[in-house]
Amino acid sequence: MRIDKYLWSVRYYKTRSKATDAAKKGRLRVNGDIVKPARDVYPGDLITLRKDQIDYTVEVLDLPPNRVGNKLVDLYRVDRTPRENFEARKMIDMNQDYYRRKGEGRPTKKDRRDLGEALNNLGEEE
Repeated sequence: MRIDKYLWSVRYYKTRSKATDAAKKGRLRVNGDIVKPARDVYPGDLITLRKDQIDYTVEVLDLPPNRVGNKLVDLYRVDRTPRENFEARKMIDMNQDYYRRKGEGRPTKKDRRDLGEALNNLGEEE
């Protein structure tokens, strides 16, 4: 089975064309080698993919006949992604939320002044 079809079947990508694009951009590796979308995967292969700033590591257990439901995904793959990768993503999200909450729009003049004062105070403490 092609790697783009496999990753779509086990729900790593919402569409097969997104999986194909990821392979064309060099974000997919099988057993350490960068692959094209038409590369076949077999049980026992180790797939590394980069998606949403997380490096996922997936071991292929079996090939699904077609796209499977979320409950059946674990029959066809084992997720070997280290927990540190998910924690790093959480830190990035928290860092962005600290600056501006989603939906608050552009900073007001008062917000910019407060931010400037906070940055000046940090510089004085050092």
